[in-house]
Amino acid sequence: MTTIYLAEDQEMLNTALATLLGLEDDLNVIGTATDGQTALSEIIQKKPQIAILDIEMPKLSGLDVAEQINLLNIPTKVIILTTFARAIYFEQAVKANVNGYLLKDNPTDQLVKTIHEVLDGQTIFSPELVTTIISAEKNPLTKRELEVLKEIKTGKNSKEIAKSVFLSDGTVRNYISSILSKTGTSSRIEALNIAEKNKWI
Repeated sequence: MTTIYLAEDQEMLNTALATLLGLEDDLNVIGTATDGQTALSEIIQKKPQIAILDIEMPKLSGLDVAEQINLLNIPTKVIILTTFARAIYFEQAVKANVNGYLLKDNPTDQLVKTIHEVLDGQTIFSPELVTTIISAEKNPLTKRELEVLKEIKTGKNSKEIAKSVFLSDGTVRNYISSILSKTGTSSRIEALNIAEKNKWI
C-alpha cells in the first residue's frame, strides 16, 4: 500500500482529492494539510512515500516544502500539483529535485498514473507544462510591449510611461495587461523579472 500525504490550501479540493485517491486499492492517504508548515512537520514525522503539494499555500509554499524535503534527505517523493504553468516555478521545482509536476486541470487518472511512475523511479512533468515553458523561452511580447516594459524598469507609472512613449494612459494600461497575461504574472515586477531572466530586455 502506497502512503500519500496531500497539501492543498483549498480545503474542499484537498478533501475531494483525498477521497478520489482513497478509492484506489493500492493508495492510502495518511494525512492532509492546508498550509506548508503543517505539511512539512507531518511529512517529517510520517514519512509518506509520496507527497502531493500545491505551490501557493500559507506559511510555506509547496516549493519551500519540497526544498526542505530534499535538504533533509527525507525519503518522500514529491509531486507538485498546481494551476501555475510558470517557468520560474518550474525551475525552482527542478532545483528542489521534485519527482513530478502536474497541472490541476489534468484528470485524476493521470495523477494516479504519475504516482505509480514516480514510485518506479521516473520523473514526470506535464506535457502541457513543458510546452508552456518552451513557448515562454521564445519572447511572446511585441516590440511595443517591450518598450513599455523597459519604461516600467525605470520606475515610471502608467501616466509617465504614456508621456515617454507618446501613447494614451489607457493604451499603456492595455499593454501592461497584455504583458501580465502573456507572462502569466500578476504584477509588473514579476513580469519584469521574467523578461530580464529570459533576456527579452
